[in-house]
Amino acid sequence: MKALLSKFRYGAAISLISMSASLTAVEDVLNTPSVKSDIAINSLLLDVGYAGDRLVAVGVRGHILYSDDNGQSWEQANVPVSVLLTSVNFADRKNGWAVGHSGVILKTSDGGSNWVKQFDGDQANKMIITQSEKVLEDMKLELADAPEEELEDLEYEVEEAAFAVEDARLDATVGASKPLLDVLFSSDKDGFVVGAYGFMFKTTDGGLSWDNYGDRMDNPDRFHLNAINKIKGGALLAVGEAGVIYRSTDDGESWDVLDSPYSGSLFGVSGTNEENVVLVFGLRGNVYRSEDAGDTWSAIDSETQSTLMSAATSTGDGISIVGTSGSVLLSEDGGKTFTETIRKDRLSNASAIYIHSSKVVMVGESGVVLTNPSGMSL
Repeated sequence: MKALLSKFRYGAAISLISMSASLTAVEDVLNTPSVKSDIAINSLLLDVGYAGDRLVAVGVRGHILYSDDNGQSWEQANVPVSVLLTSVNFADRKNGWAVGHSGVILKTSDGGSNWVKQFDGDQANKMIITQSEKVLEDMKLELADAPEEELEDLEYEVEEAAFAVEDARLDATVGASKPLLDVLFSSDKDGFVVGAYGFMFKTTDGGLSWDNYGDRMDNPDRFHLNAINKIKGGALLAVGEAGVIYRSTDDGESWDVLDSPYSGSLFGVSGTNEENVVLVFGLRGNVYRSEDAGDTWSAIDSETQSTLMSAATSTGDGISIVGTSGSVLLSEDGGKTFTETIRKDRLSNASAIYIHSSKVVMVGESGVVLTNPSGMSL
């Protein structure tokens, strides 16, 4: 199994969908606590991040691991669910969130040792049904009072709104089936999660409540949103299936569709230490760089055909992008050029983070590995 489900980038590796289903085949995974295991450190992990000086990694069966010694040893957290977890992000050393399959959002207030469930796919389905029904009702009222010259356009919009209600109700009959794929918090109150079928939710109260922001994007085909990130300069960018790239310059209240340089799936978006510089990457080694927050793009020769999943940035110009089949790309000039290294085990990695300029923690198929920035094991 070489195709990796990065953070789970839903369309990237369909073979891992069936794998994750078998790995989480427990009764009611939304209510079954994650089982602690001595081999969790070697199990599939999909993301790693910092909670202050602590490292926190998430992955299969609801596993959440944390390390207080720069990745040398790991402890397993108390987690109330057993779903595949795809992404983790901390606002500070105490407050963090993790997301995953079945629309799960988890919260910790103690740096990742203990977690509680804040939200799941069943709640998401109910929210979207309610909002879709309200939109349809408002449109019907507008149509009833509309002048004749606006009738045709409004009738079309009412029809589209009715389809949206039907889709939302159908989704609810399937249950909490859609994964969330990435999470980003700018403070202990304000955050976004994104996921399959155009899911985007925002909170302004630390996750006590969530609002549907997916309808603020021009995404009629409901393409999966695989990643969200904030770059130096303040812009938020989200990328996904079919090469879609969205940008917000007002903290996510509104989103513009950017001209994409690529029509295949993008699984990652990363800033650098330069203002308004952004990298997007995905299938077949495609990497693109922008120096104007996404207005224009330049293709970067990645030297690989591997699917690229996630990027880690150093405090300088170092950037490591990890991907499938053991591929690790290293740039030492802020993403202008990359050199590929293939790890000997050829196992896929989903995420990485710099400990310092010469040491990186990577997570993926083999669990946790400590490497240098080019992916060579330490």
